[in-house]
Amino acid sequence: MRKLTSHLFISLDGVVEAPDTFVRPNLYADFDEFTCATVAEQDAILLGRKTYQAWSTFWPDSTIEPFASFINNNQKIVVSSTLEKLEWRHSILLNGELATAVGELKARPGKTIGVHGSISLVQSLLVAGLLDELHFILCPVMAGHGRRLLDRQGDPVQLDLKHSRSTPAGLQYLVYTPRP
Repeated sequence: MRKLTSHLFISLDGVVEAPDTFVRPNLYADFDEFTCATVAEQDAILLGRKTYQAWSTFWPDSTIEPFASFINNNQKIVVSSTLEKLEWRHSILLNGELATAVGELKARPGKTIGVHGSISLVQSLLVAGLLDELHFILCPVMAGHGRRLLDRQGDPVQLDLKHSRSTPAGLQYLVYTPRP
């Protein structure tokens, strides 16, 4: 069975939206190692509608490597009830109820399926118990504003730390597994 993993940049105050507004330039040099490891283990990307629409206008012409080659040359599975046509190469719509459709995706042969960005989708997958791992790049900043991963009411979501690593510039790479 394939794993489903989320990948998000997060500030110390829990903001996951628009990391380009809070990541300082000297931290970008430390991203390449994490990005290379991430893309090596994945062969499909699950995206929400908003992320798909934003990324489909940016990444096809991007030269930011290694992510540009990865995102442009691998299958992108888009969760949307409103989109009817996808223009970005290797993109398909996910059909059916989320839990059933994701279960079918995970049952297919292949490498890990990554969820990049797509805050609402990650929230839904996490609450539904469909995510196998959450990968965070914790940035040493207080963003002050923006969407948080679990900006909702409800029971706590318990996580176990699977792996952590620090970089010289102060990034923390954290991998968590949700508790059932």
